[in-house]
Amino acid sequence: MTRDLRKYIQDTNVRLIIGALILLFVVGLGLIWWFYGFGAAVFGFLCMLGALVPIGLILLLLNLSDWILKRAGRD
Repeated sequence: MTRDLRKYIQDTNVRLIIGALILLFVVGLGLIWWFYGFGAAVFGFLCMLGALVPIGLILLLLNLSDWILKRAGRD
């Protein structure tokens, strides 16, 4: 029975990131809503989305460069 440890690490990292985002959005926004109200929670949600845009762009560029380099290595 063989194990693909790289796949296991990748799956674990994805699960950790998804869990952290769920925790951030659900618990964080829930606490903002509880202490400050609905309007503050909406603004907090917009701020969190705005903070994720640069992170998403960086990840997109890194994956794109990885894809380009892998294709260039095959030729």
